[in-house]
Amino acid sequence: MDPKYEEIINLGTSALSDAMDRLGIAGQALGIKPIDRGFRLCGPAFTVHNIPCDIHGGSVGDYIDDVPQGHVIVIDNGGRLDCTVWGDILTVMGSLRGLGGTVINGVCRDSARALEVNYPIFSRGTYMRTGKDRVMADAYNTKVSLGEVTVVPGDVLAGDADGIVVIPQERLEEVVAAAREIEDAEDAIRQSIRSGMSLLEARTRYNYHQLQSRR
Repeated sequence: MDPKYEEIINLGTSALSDAMDRLGIAGQALGIKPIDRGFRLCGPAFTVHNIPCDIHGGSVGDYIDDVPQGHVIVIDNGGRLDCTVWGDILTVMGSLRGLGGTVINGVCRDSARALEVNYPIFSRGTYMRTGKDRVMADAYNTKVSLGEVTVVPGDVLAGDADGIVVIPQERLEEVVAAAREIEDAEDAIRQSIRSGMSLLEARTRYNYHQLQSRR
């Protein structure tokens, strides 16, 4: 992972989420979780939009050769749970190409392979039924949806055990700065209560209840 993105994901999605709340950015992707709680990812989005297949069928994965190293593939399959858009071969290819991971508004399959090669996948679940002859990719590097959250190419996705946040690329610096401030305050609270200070006093001293409030 690029050291810049390593620093961002080390802040954690909770601090990043609080920072976005403070800044009025709706970037929390509800219901999309890692298939393994140890998975983390952070990087710019390469987006894929899917639609139901027509009678001629279509591709659900050939685009992967064009994804730059370190980018996170974001697949919008409309939240469908009845067919997959990511599986074993794509996981192997993503790992070999050094991609940042895959985030799916939908489901994946062959999850054991992702654990085997330590390739981070975040989705709405796992399901074995193929997307072949059911869905097809119709657009790349376009605006897509992760449910309530819009993703445009280049937006930065961060993911850990608590889920996915989407940070607009033009606001990345201010989100990270706010997240650092929040995390520093919470570190101070943790240190204070370990030293015997009451929770009320520690929270008051470090302005806990206003950390994520709009400013």
